[in-house]
Amino acid sequence: MLLAATQLLDEAAGGPVSTREITERAGVRAPTLYHHFGSKQALLDAVVSHGFKEFLRSRRTSSKNSDPLEDIRAGWDSHVAFGLEFPGAYAHIYGNVKPGVPCGVTEDVRAHLLKALRPAALQRRLRVSPAEAATRILAACSGVTLTLIQQPPTERDLGLSDGMRESVLASISDVPTEMAALHAPGARQALESVAATIDDANTLTTGERALMRETPCAPCR
Repeated sequence: MLLAATQLLDEAAGGPVSTREITERAGVRAPTLYHHFGSKQALLDAVVSHGFKEFLRSRRTSSKNSDPLEDIRAGWDSHVAFGLEFPGAYAHIYGNVKPGVPCGVTEDVRAHLLKALRPAALQRRLRVSPAEAATRILAACSGVTLTLIQQPPTERDLGLSDGMRESVLASISDVPTEMAALHAPGARQALESVAATIDDANTLTTGERALMRETPCAPCR
């Protein structure tokens, strides 16, 4: 059904996709869709989540940075850039949370972040535990990204992301506070990089791109 939904999203190019179209393409009946996903929207959610995971997987290249904190900075900037490039998908994943229910996609991000924090912990660069550092980074980074998504593109202040990133790094690590000024262009450069490369990537289908580029739903605006 995921394949059928993805194919239909490709063909719809951002247009609506009905439950009947999905079930007919997948060769199943509607009760089967509801049994596995609960609703058509939940199935489309799974498609978006799959696209996000594939994006994250495509960004996981080995780093040549000798400073592990630079990897954390790069990860933050890529996270923000993804949210601004695909605001509909990001708001859907991070804006439609349920109390006490962790999102599979965000758990994947957390696992990747914990792995990225390990070298800093081994070098005794962290002031807090890796788990606490990951919690602070994800809370701040997702909050900043959702805030920037709500700002008109022409008035968007990417300096907000850069400042918050350095404040969080200063609270969890031994990074000197004065180093913040050296990293001001981070989020803007990452956004430009993602915008330039994502359309050339083979990990996302046309349908996934179309769905993910949609603006957030009314409650998230």
